[in-house]
Amino acid sequence: MKFRNALLLIAIIAIVGGLIFIGITGAHFGIYKVDPLYKQVNLGLDLTGGAYVVYEVDNPDQVDDLDSKIEGTMTVFRNRLDAKGFTEATIAQQGTDRIRVEVPFNSEDGQGADPNMISEVLGKAAKLTIVTPDGDVVVEGDEMVSAVAQQGYSDTGVLQYQVAFKLSSEAATKFAEATQKYLGQALSIYVDDTMISSPTVEGVIAGGEGVITGSFTSEEAIDLAIQIESGALPLELHEIEQRSISATLGVDALSKSLFAGAIGIAILFLFMIVYYRLPGLIADMALVIYMFILLLLLSTIKGIQLTLPGIAGIILSIGMAVDANVIIFERFKEELRLGKSLRTSLTSGYHKALRTILDSNITTILAAVVLMIFGKGVIKSFAYTLTLGIIVSMFTALFVTRWFLRLFMNIGIKNKVLYGGRRVEND
Repeated sequence: MKFRNALLLIAIIAIVGGLIFIGITGAHFGIYKVDPLYKQVNLGLDLTGGAYVVYEVDNPDQVDDLDSKIEGTMTVFRNRLDAKGFTEATIAQQGTDRIRVEVPFNSEDGQGADPNMISEVLGKAAKLTIVTPDGDVVVEGDEMVSAVAQQGYSDTGVLQYQVAFKLSSEAATKFAEATQKYLGQALSIYVDDTMISSPTVEGVIAGGEGVITGSFTSEEAIDLAIQIESGALPLELHEIEQRSISATLGVDALSKSLFAGAIGIAILFLFMIVYYRLPGLIADMALVIYMFILLLLLSTIKGIQLTLPGIAGIILSIGMAVDANVIIFERFKEELRLGKSLRTSLTSGYHKALRTILDSNITTILAAVVLMIFGKGVIKSFAYTLTLGIIVSMFTALFVTRWFLRLFMNIGIKNKVLYGGRRVEND
């Protein structure tokens, strides 16, 4: 039995160690490649460098249903940024009448670290109009549902890039009448006072859905679709703030934070081993597993950006993980000093510590949830990492540490001194 448990312990350590090694360094399996987990984590603006812009609504008191129109504007911004490759950008409402756009400049996305790029991509939320040759406006911005660049076949069977658009049901009837009336003539598309396209009507568009064709390149079709969608809202915005953080400062902040965290964790590991002996060593092993699981979650959940406050949340959750182990081990030692056996002391210690651990962690999670709901920007990052860290830390403290302690006992390591008990003759 002891030999079997020893083999199980060695196998578990080897498997976990191998997974952690692959997670840190990456690996190649034939044609498959596994990138290091830290490269898959979505880093925030303060770590990668980048820029942010804040837009404010003009005359918000005069806008009906402001919240829904701000949501629509944010959707348009998201489409424009995604089309330009800024998939890691974050867009959030700030206050009641402002929108904050953050674009981290990731070196892997091929984009230059130009802080003016956000303004160039987003511009201002202009008004779209489609005008007849007689100068009548047949479609306005809020009647344009969507515009998407795609590939399609021309009348001659040639595959080409085109822009497919969709109008609201109210605009579909007016547009059908206009395309019938002006068949063979051009309808001009304006963003503000600038004409961006003047396609010729080649047929009656009766369903509110049509395509704009021409000798478009992929980039030209995408740009035209973005320009059309940029005017899909009646909101008028103006830029009130633009700031940038250099990539050098971001990388420097990240490296210093990781270095400081590594020193703190090393000191913590040493303290746990010296003070709690074998349970301290097991707690260190559980903490390594905790950090791997947390890194795996951060690299998997793309909706979470890791920022400097997010790193603070991780470090805080590490402290709470250690705190849970400390409570358990102190209870464990108390039971041992009452003369109980190792297994009885372990079971009783965990039972007595459970309520305290749950109370402290659940109240912290509740506070973090409040920050998630009402917080903005980096506050949310702190709340997300803190919540994830606490959940994982409870799992490692209540299950992983306990399982390892039982496994060591099953191997035959039963000297109470190694577990924090007092040296007693004939024990």
